[in-house]
Amino acid sequence: QVQLAESGGGLVQAGGSLRLSCAASGSGFIINTMAWYRQAPGAQRELVADVSSGGSTNYVDSVKGRFTISRDNAKNTVYLQMNSLKSEDTAVYYCGAGGFGMPPAYWGKGTLVTVSS
Repeated sequence: QVQLAESGGGLVQAGGSLRLSCAASGSGFIINTMAWYRQAPGAQRELVADVSSGGSTNYVDSVKGRFTISRDNAKNTVYLQMNSLKSEDTAVYYCGAGGFGMPPAYWGKGTLVTVSS
């Protein structure tokens, strides 16, 4: 079984930055893709960005140029650097992990990001 633990959320003013981290732990697992999703109040969960074990990345249009996803395979950790934050980025951010091209098989509990305008 795999456990994902997010950290780094909080309250920030619009235009500010935050860095989220997600560490995977457990045994006997193989993860290809690690991703960040978010869910705003009253909205569906959406993919923000993902990164494959080979380093290929994918971003939702609304965060391109502002967010950067990165990964440390040796530490089984994925990061999300969020710059130029906007109030519409306010959401619970979830870490997900799984196979290539597949929906996440494992989820973290989420970390709240609140951007004040």
